[in-house]
Amino acid sequence: MDVASWGPTLVIVAAVVDFLIRLTCLIYVPRNRRPQTATAWLLAIFFLPPYIGVTLFLLLGSRRLPKSRRAKQAEVNSFITETTEGIEEVKHDHPWLDPVVELNRHLGAMPLVGGNQAKLYGTYDETLVAMTEAINNATKWVHAEFYILALDKTTAPFFDALEAAVKRGVTVRVLLDHVAGVRAVGYRRTKRRLRKAGVQWSLMLPVQPWRGKWQRPDLRNHRKILVLDGNVAFTGSQNVVDSSYNKKGNLRRGLHWKDLMVRFEGPIVAGVNALFITDWYTETNELLMREASTVPRPRVQNSLDAQVVPSGPGFDGENNLRLFNSLLYLAQERIIITSPYFVPDESMLYAITTAAQSGIDVQLFVSEIGDQPVVYHAQRSYYEELLRAGVRIWLYKAPTVLHSKFFTIDDEVAVIGSSNMDMRSFSLNLEISVMVHGKTFVDDLRKVEQEYRDTSRELFLDDWTERPRAAAVLDNVARLTAAVQ
Repeated sequence: MDVASWGPTLVIVAAVVDFLIRLTCLIYVPRNRRPQTATAWLLAIFFLPPYIGVTLFLLLGSRRLPKSRRAKQAEVNSFITETTEGIEEVKHDHPWLDPVVELNRHLGAMPLVGGNQAKLYGTYDETLVAMTEAINNATKWVHAEFYILALDKTTAPFFDALEAAVKRGVTVRVLLDHVAGVRAVGYRRTKRRLRKAGVQWSLMLPVQPWRGKWQRPDLRNHRKILVLDGNVAFTGSQNVVDSSYNKKGNLRRGLHWKDLMVRFEGPIVAGVNALFITDWYTETNELLMREASTVPRPRVQNSLDAQVVPSGPGFDGENNLRLFNSLLYLAQERIIITSPYFVPDESMLYAITTAAQSGIDVQLFVSEIGDQPVVYHAQRSYYEELLRAGVRIWLYKAPTVLHSKFFTIDDEVAVIGSSNMDMRSFSLNLEISVMVHGKTFVDDLRKVEQEYRDTSRELFLDDWTERPRAAAVLDNVARLTAAVQ
């Protein structure tokens, strides 16, 4: 056979291989995936050249952590369950909450605990000052875990406090996400400062295949945690970085982030610390048994019941999504949501629109502008459906990016933490959420919500449906990409 005759044969072979690849993908891709996610992946594979689509799927298609990491998560979960049996026996007047508490316990091992106090911090500077002061008051140990931890003029006092703590004999441990850290301005400077301070530190979810450290590269540890001596814990939405994130584009546009953090005291601190211990063990192989114990505290009046709900690819289920949906369906009067990145899956979209159509007051706070174009446009694609269902949407005015992450159910229950209401937070990010039962805490959040309302403009259906057609097309295309996980 001469060379010229190979052409038709090669075409036939290529067509057969292409068909077999597509057939294999049709069988394998939908396995154990949401239909919308599987459909998005299949579209990507079929519309792109097969070798490109399949390569992307092999690189990004699995949201599971490596087996060794999942084994460590299971080991720590068993330890938490064994050491906290009976703690969840909290007296409250709302038995309707019991199934949610049991669900959370089953999913994340953490118990519901009473006797807690909480204080909210709604401005960037006051949060950094409060956390820095708490570090300066630590006497035994400091555990700091942040998605982004960056040294700059704004955060320099925080780093100084870490170094001062080390010098007075306090054990300081720090965790920061690898990919987010690399992308942050001043990453090398930050690492040098941590070394100079003498703290023990490690990267979370490092993408370092040359060191045998590899998982899907866009799996991220998105938690924000600071725990001190087992007495005090901070968590919420704020990273340790300037509110502009020091990025040229943000500075040019005048963007600043607005966050919400909460300081806890009481037994719930041990639950927050358990997440740090889990992540520290995963990254360093050191299990901090001594620091896992609960600090005894007398029960105080008007205390709060609280439960830590960890989530992420280290768990079999989407813990945060299950918690959120359970509470959404329990609402009787109102649901108020604040989420900077709001890209719900179908189950959450149904829960929210069903509540609104049932006459429940449902309100959503989001930013007028976005810092992540694809997510921003995907989020906008849901507005019309939400508005038609009766959801009131408030757009926090530019140039501030509303980055707070919390929601309230009636006047009794709230959830606050690091989790967005988007499919990335449900499936790909390690997150922390804290469910709090107590009217006083919800009342404090009501004040925050009113502050946001006063600084927002309400979006109305008539105005939204008249937006340019090109913008609507862009929104809908972005919505498709949001499902590729």
